Amino acid sequence: MLIIYLYIFLISCSVKYSIAHFGYSKRQQHLWAQTFKMCAGKMQSPVAISSKKSLILPLPALEMIKFHNLMGGTLVLHNNGHSVSLNFEKQNSDEQLPYVFGAMLTENQNYVLQGLHFHWGNKNNRGSEHTLNGVSYPMEMHMIFKNTAYPETAEALSNEDGLTVLATFFQEDDNESLSPIVESLPVVKWKNSRANLNVTFTLNSLLPKDTDTFYTYRGSLTTPPCSEAVTWIIFSMTVPISFKQMNKFRILSNGEDVLAENYRKLQKIGNRKVYLRKLTPKFTDNPELNFNLNVSSLNWYWQ
Repeated sequence: MLIIYLYIFLISCSVKYSIAHFGYSKRQQHLWAQTFKMCAGKMQSPVAISSKKSLILPLPALEMIKFHNLMGGTLVLHNNGHSVSLNFEKQNSDEQLPYVFGAMLTENQNYVLQGLHFHWGNKNNRGSEHTLNGVSYPMEMHMIFKNTAYPETAEALSNEDGLTVLATFFQEDDNESLSPIVESLPVVKWKNSRANLNVTFTLNSLLPKDTDTFYTYRGSLTTPPCSEAVTWIIFSMTVPISFKQMNKFRILSNGEDVLAENYRKLQKIGNRKVYLRKLTPKFTDNPELNFNLNVSSLNWYWQ
C-alpha cells in the first residue's frame, strides 16, 4: 500500500517523480525487484497483523494537529493509473498543513501531510493491503506524512524514520463523510485525469471514531521503489463505506482495464515487532506503568 506511488510514491502527494510502469498481477509484482532492488528487502510492507502476536503497551497517543480544520488550499483528485489520490496544494507558503507526532515516531519530530490515496478490490472480501487477524477489507486508505527533519523527499525516503503512514480499513456501511471524494470520482474515471474538488472536509472525517487504539511497525512503501522508510500506524477500528460508494471506485480505469485489485501481496514480517497501543485495565488501573514506559528504549526488532 502504499501506493505511495504517485510516481514514486506518491509522496506524490505533493512531490512528483517519474517512475517506470509497474503492475499488480502476481507476475508483475514478482518483477518489481528486478528494477527496484529494495522491493526484495527484509522490511517490506504490507504485512499480516495479528492481535495475538502484537505487543500490547500503553504507548503515547498519536497527536493529530489540525485534523479538525477544514482543508484549505486546492484539493486535487488524481487518477494516476495505480490508484486515486488526493493531493493538497497550499495557496501560500504560510499555510500550515495537518501534521502528527507522538506514538512511537521519532521523538521531538513532526510529520507533515503529503497526501492520501486508496487501495481496493473488485469484491468486498479483498482490497486492503494489510490484513488484520486474517481479515482482508474491501478498501484501505493511506494518509502519508513526511518527517520535517528531512526537507527533501529523497532524503526522507533514504531514512527509516522519513515517513509515517496512517492506514485505515473500510467496511461496508453508509458514510456521508466520503461524499466530497466519492461524488467527484466520475470526473477522474480515466488514467491521468485530475479534478479540483469544489468542496472541502476535515481529515478527521475520514478516520475511524477511535484513533486511540492502533498497531505500529517499521516497514516500506507498498509500491516501487519500496523504500524502507515508513513507520506504519494502522487503526484497529474501521470506517464505513456503502456498496454504492465502493462501486464508484470500481468503475475507474487504469488505461487498459478497470482500476481495482491495486494492492500488494503480503510480505514476510521477519524479525520485526508489531506494537499495539491499547489502554487495557492492566495499564489504566496502574498509572505507574504508563509513566515509567520509556518509548525510546523500545526495539522495533526481535533480537
